[in-house]
Amino acid sequence: MTNEIQNFKGERMLQRAKELDSFWAYNTDELPKDKQLLLLDNVQFIYELALAQLELQSLGVRFEVTNGLREFKLIETKNEEELQKKLAYFKFVKGKPTYYFQIIQKNRTRSVNQYLTHWIYPYKGKFHPQMIRALLNITGLGWGNTVLDPFIGSGTTAVEAQLLGINCLGIDVSPLCVLQSKVKTESIDVLPQIREWKEEITKRIKPSLFNLEGKTIDDAINLIPDEKAKNFYRMAKLVAISDNARRGREFSNAFLKNLEVMISSVSDYIEIIKKLNLKLGKMDIKTGDSRALPLNKESIDGIVTSPPYSIALDYVLNDAHALKELGYDLSEIREEFVGVRGKGQTRIDLYNEDMKKSLEEMFRVLKPKKYAVIVIGNATYMGQEVKTVEFTINYAEKIGFKLVKNIDKIIFGLYNVMQKENILVFQKV
Repeated sequence: MTNEIQNFKGERMLQRAKELDSFWAYNTDELPKDKQLLLLDNVQFIYELALAQLELQSLGVRFEVTNGLREFKLIETKNEEELQKKLAYFKFVKGKPTYYFQIIQKNRTRSVNQYLTHWIYPYKGKFHPQMIRALLNITGLGWGNTVLDPFIGSGTTAVEAQLLGINCLGIDVSPLCVLQSKVKTESIDVLPQIREWKEEITKRIKPSLFNLEGKTIDDAINLIPDEKAKNFYRMAKLVAISDNARRGREFSNAFLKNLEVMISSVSDYIEIIKKLNLKLGKMDIKTGDSRALPLNKESIDGIVTSPPYSIALDYVLNDAHALKELGYDLSEIREEFVGVRGKGQTRIDLYNEDMKKSLEEMFRVLKPKKYAVIVIGNATYMGQEVKTVEFTINYAEKIGFKLVKNIDKIIFGLYNVMQKENILVFQKV
């Protein structure tokens, strides 16, 4: 078994990572029914295998791992249809494609994790959607339950909860995060209005014979009566501004190109809802403070979140162009963010105090015996490793949480400051 795991971790991981751009994740060839549970081809890492097994266990499945850890033999299950609808890491259940495998076909990007509306806006430090779907299953959340993400960020928890029929309360101090999370989950409600305003908006992009009045794109956006449709176009403009600031792309071309893909992605979302007859979760996304949650005691069924890596990444500076466009003063809004205030040891101390308050609030609003999943990693700051994982575990246990799982997770993107995260599963006991 040890040799098999090493092979899975080493050669198989590298081989599949190299295949990323070949769209292997979308191979829809039918498989024989003797393949009872088959992992998706993009499952590369040990933590993913661990989450896949935890998913099955949480759904009451008895299984046996076979064929080099890629296939699972189904020994006993209460509900095969439930597996097909919920599982995140599996491609087929007894020859039938999982809902997740069908959902990821709806992708307008070259990244397997950016299907439907997940790709909208290049937010750093995004969750892996597949992992979030699995964690929602592992924590026992189901249709009609409410999950809280007090650091909603790019809205990944919200989208995945919505797809699973789980209600989501998403809170963030950043107005940019709130806006993109709303757009990703609410635009499906107003696609006709979005299409209705497309011509009016696009003709404002460049001065032309069709825009003799000299009106701007903002003038047109502000005329949109429906708030959800208005937010969609505000987001489309911010995506183009980001492309211009980060990639040097000409604004009008970037806007027109991104707008087409955004509308197509919303349309894809609606199509998959109809195809799979999904009953969506209700979304409530708002600006707020994780240190003072506007919630009653023991009112939440589960928590899935990732606190900001502010020590490693300055979120205010990173999204300065978008925040300025939204009309915010950077120096003022910085005082509201977790972990970006102060310098040196003071910055670390302030971050830790903010995290204490946030953990206390999570404990207060979570129902007894329910779970809080916190994805977090140690960062390097001023040449020293900041032991955020250890700090989080120690303080969470001090206030009454019990750590029931600690899973190492390799990450990409922030290699200069961190190389892995930990998936910490706490239970309120």
